[in-house]
Amino acid sequence: MALKVKLTKSFAGSSVDQLATIRSLGLKKFGDERLLQDTPANRGMVNKVRHLVTSETVQGDAPKTTRRKPRHIRARDAARARQASKA
Repeated sequence: MALKVKLTKSFAGSSVDQLATIRSLGLKKFGDERLLQDTPANRGMVNKVRHLVTSETVQGDAPKTTRRKPRHIRARDAARARQASKA
């Protein structure tokens, strides 16, 4: 099961807590839509900003989020790989 969340109203004038919740749901601008895992934590965040978003439960699994390394770590690793290929 997955949770489909769409930002349907403007978050202008919302509190700092609500802005952080919208950001943590992965919604950045009006009309953005995300497919999230159906967990109690995600449901609680949707409930907190329910007046700004619409949500529905859909069949299937949400894509797993992959963590990326910070930019300076990726640049360091790329530089090391270039050094190794030169030698």
